[in-house]
Parts: sequence; C-alpha cells; structure tokens
Amino acid sequence: MTRIDLLVDDVELDRPTLVEGFPGVGLVGKIAADHLISTFEMTHYANVHCGSIPPVATYQQQNGRLMTPVRLYVDADHDLLALQSDIPIGPKAATEFADCVASWFDESNLLPVYLSGLPRQTDEEPALYGVGTGTGPALLDDAGIDRPSEMGMVSGPTGALLSHAVDTESTAVGLIVESDPQFPDPEAARVVIERGIEPLADIEVSTENLAERAAQIQEAREQLIRRMQQGSDESSRAQPLRMYQ
Repeated sequence: MTRIDLLVDDVELDRPTLVEGFPGVGLVGKIAADHLISTFEMTHYANVHCGSIPPVATYQQQNGRLMTPVRLYVDADHDLLALQSDIPIGPKAATEFADCVASWFDESNLLPVYLSGLPRQTDEEPALYGVGTGTGPALLDDAGIDRPSEMGMVSGPTGALLSHAVDTESTAVGLIVESDPQFPDPEAARVVIERGIEPLADIEVSTENLAERAAQIQEAREQLIRRMQQGSDESSRAQPLRMYQ
C-alpha cells in the first residue's frame, strides 16, 4: 500500500520548502523537524503510507490518540512543510520509501531540504555543509552555505531521497552537519536551522530552547562519564538519561 493521505484540503502553498526529519546521526533531522513543528504549531497535513514503513502506530505524550509513524505537517503562513518520522527506516527499505514519497514531492512543486549528520570529533561549533541537485547549488550559494571540504556519501532514507533527485534531475538540497555520533545533538540541529533552513526557507526560528537542551545533554553526558570512571557497580548497568524524547 503506497499513498499519501491528505487530511487538510484547503491549504494554499507557493513552492513550499519541505524539511525532512528522519532519525539519524545525532537525531539532527528529527530534532530540527520536531522543533519547527512545535515552534510554528504546524498543522497535521497528511499521513504517509508506504510498504517500507513498519506496520506500527505511535502516540504522543499525554495523548492517547494513535497516529501513523510518518506524517507531514504544514504551515501555510511560512510556506513550510515538515516530514516527521517517529521511527527509523532501515537501509534495505530506504529506496522503496524514496520511490513512495519522491513522486509526490515532485508533483507538489516544493523544495526538499534533506538533513544528515556527519560524526564529529571535536567540541567546536558544528560545521555545516550543503549539497544539491538541479538549481540546489545556486540556492546554497544564495544562502551562503559552504560546500563540503572532502568527498563523502549520504546513506539511509535521506541518501535514497537525494539519489532519486539525482536520477530525475530534480532540484533538492542536502544539509550535512557535524553531529555527536552517540547522543542526540540539539546543538547541531540549532546550526542546521539557523545557518541552513532559515536562509533557504526565508524564515526566522527561535532556537533558545534548543540551546538549553544542548546544555542539559552535555551535563548528562559528563555525569555519565564520571559514573563510568568511578568503576562502581553502576558502570555495568544501563539506565535512561532523560535527554531527547
């Protein structure tokens, strides 16, 4: 079963920007998309049904309503769409998923902005790079986004979607940000939003709570390291760190 079920039919968009939010390195895409949806109070626009999506239902905190795990949200005032995913898409299913949604993206005359995390090794502010197809490189130049400093590859569903754009010679942009390879990284998501999404979509987004969340996660990481260094029985047990949910 492959379809995108629109829930709202009175929305008018003029070449909207779509931000993809799949879980990946540092959960950068998911954090960024979730933040946009929350900040702009975006409307649940459509449910995405693809054979590659696991047959599960999700629910939100303090809300017993079941939902499909992959959804589209819209903010007509900002000409903005966000693809929210509560689950990862496995490597084997990535191409099938891209085939499922990419044609709808093409028909909707939108600018897809795909997000990917690149594992970083330093504590400096994450670097942001842009890649693109079609007129994407020109859009990156206009937004002042740097190109990659070395050759690389994007995999998973984001890579499959970018591959579709290459195959069809359509316009798409990929934003690659240095991210923590082990922990959720709201600082990297902040960089993506402020230096990538804002200039590309011509919007302004408050990111103060992302900075606060980054500080909280850093503190939790340091506490974990200290516990591990103590060599006590605690080091052999797993316990949740209330970071990003």
